Amino acid sequence: MSPSMPKRPADPLDLVDVDSMLTDEEKAIRATVRQVCDDLVEPDVARWYEQGDLPARELAKEFGKVGLLGMHLEGYGCAGMSSVDYGLACLELEACDSGIRSLVSVQGSLAMYAIHAFGSEEQKQRWLPQMAAGDAIGCFGLTEPDHGSDPGAMRTRARRDGADWVLDGSKMWITNGTIADVAVVWANAGEEHGGIRGFVVPTDTPGFEAHEITHKMSLRASVTAELTLRGVRLPADAVLPDVTGLKGPLACLSEARYGIVWGCLGAARSALETARRYSMERTQFDRPIAGFQLTQAKLAHMSTELQLGRLLALHLGRRKDSVGLRPEQVSVGKYNNVTKAIEICRTARTILGGNGISGEYPVMRHANNLESVLTYEGTVEMHTLVIGQALTGEAAFR
Repeated sequence: MSPSMPKRPADPLDLVDVDSMLTDEEKAIRATVRQVCDDLVEPDVARWYEQGDLPARELAKEFGKVGLLGMHLEGYGCAGMSSVDYGLACLELEACDSGIRSLVSVQGSLAMYAIHAFGSEEQKQRWLPQMAAGDAIGCFGLTEPDHGSDPGAMRTRARRDGADWVLDGSKMWITNGTIADVAVVWANAGEEHGGIRGFVVPTDTPGFEAHEITHKMSLRASVTAELTLRGVRLPADAVLPDVTGLKGPLACLSEARYGIVWGCLGAARSALETARRYSMERTQFDRPIAGFQLTQAKLAHMSTELQLGRLLALHLGRRKDSVGLRPEQVSVGKYNNVTKAIEICRTARTILGGNGISGEYPVMRHANNLESVLTYEGTVEMHTLVIGQALTGEAAFR
């Protein structure tokens, strides 16, 4: 070997040295999150998934101690870290389980972000410090039983009654719903009041109910609920004052989607590393299956897609920190990285053969979880059409 030839990579999953593009501070933040996950999540997450349970409140408090909740927001007890820092954290969280990343994402990028971006000073002071510490849990009520991709058609209504607001309706597939202390609920207030409006709803308000959704085959280590609002009476100052229309919830969704661009790669990395190690330990025909060309072709393809996904995520993160992201750029990230991540998990399963469906390995769990990630925060079809509109100037949603 020539003395000038670079050494083999320290990380076999980073053949193009994406890590060389990270700062020492970013690597330190990633290492901290990885250690938290190794200590608090990894030993039990397979059991939580199998049981369909999650100690979400306890985890939130621990995550709050290290500044993970709302970490990319400024002030009010939030850590004020960069978008890249947040993305790296999402990747490590989802390498454990998509449900763990969802807990953090809904708390910080949906509920906290909505209050931080559009709330009054009183709303921010009341809720954000508690939420950043994990002492208060938030949820985000947008999707309805009959309206997901078309939120403008929502049936939840907000009407004025004297100085108060009264909310009626229902929301579906709400992460953290049954454990939340506060819900950011979006409702149609009528054109005279700005159309779609956001409301900060303490969950102990009379008429607010949350019912856990069970029998899930995906995101089992996550709290998922249906919300019902029957005559929920709120004071005038419960409304988010600084936004009207769909741009409010869509801005929140862009924040959450950005986290997914990174997070899904964590699931893919975990599945790929499991398959790589398994292939070197599993023998067939008197040799490790890693030595067969078809296995190496699978590993090479998965590795390449993972590295390309990381490069895309890092590029979007740098742009988000410098000039911001356009909606179609977030859609490109979610569309590409989630579809490639789920492909990686499915291919990794084939390398494990029958063992791939066992809960002793994380691969099938990640693949099942990514079926939900493929759908939530915008289905793959909707992101396809966002990209298509950016390419052609023609909207094809209807």
